[in-house]
Amino acid sequence: MLEVFTDAATAGNPRVSAVGVFIRGEGHQVKLGEFVGEMDNHEAEFSALVRGLQEAAKLTAGMVSVKSDSKVAVDAFERGVTRNERFKPYLTKALELADTFDYCFIKWIPDSENRAADALAKETLRANK
Repeated sequence: MLEVFTDAATAGNPRVSAVGVFIRGEGHQVKLGEFVGEMDNHEAEFSALVRGLQEAAKLTAGMVSVKSDSKVAVDAFERGVTRNERFKPYLTKALELADTFDYCFIKWIPDSENRAADALAKETLRANK
């Protein structure tokens, strides 16, 4: 099973954002930080979720456990729906990616358990400001 930790960082005016993805399991350890441009923090969290699933898909078609400190993204993913038009494209893509795995689930975790992904997002944001 792969564990996929995702997080986002947003700062400044305009509000520029970066995502962090940390994946471990099945003999893999992947660290990814990526600048995603101008968006609010919730959009960036959805973007991080999509990037995490994309990276996991390169490594397995088996079981994936996604962990995020974004209640908005986790709740939308679990329900399979969001009313926010800005989030819909990200959620649609995340759900499509999730369907490519034998089993994929998501869990909300506190910030204190998401330090690796958080650090990757913040480092990337600082490097792109």
